[in-house]
Amino acid sequence: QVQLVESGGGLVQPGGSLRLSCSASRSLFSINAMGWYRQTPGKQRELVARITSGGVTNVADSVKGRFTISRANAENTTYLQMSSLKPEDTAVYYCNALLQVGTVEYDYWGPGTQVTVSS
Repeated sequence: QVQLVESGGGLVQPGGSLRLSCSASRSLFSINAMGWYRQTPGKQRELVARITSGGVTNVADSVKGRFTISRANAENTTYLQMSSLKPEDTAVYYCNALLQVGTVEYDYWGPGTQVTVSS
């Protein structure tokens, strides 16, 4: 199992920046991939960015060039650096851990952190 806790959300003006943090209860090397998702009311949760245990990253087209995912292995923490924020980035952001045991994949989620982009 993995427990995840997000932090760093809040209110920011358009064009501003925020850094989200996700603290995991186990070593990131034991987790196949860490990701950030976001969700707005009435919409499906969508992938924002993901980083594998090997350090391979992928970022959604909607945030490419503005958001960066990274991790601090010694701290079991994954970050999402968000820059040039837009009102449409407003959402609850969730941290995700993908754990594969044999052929079975397990998803773990944090409780989420609200990001609001507004003037």
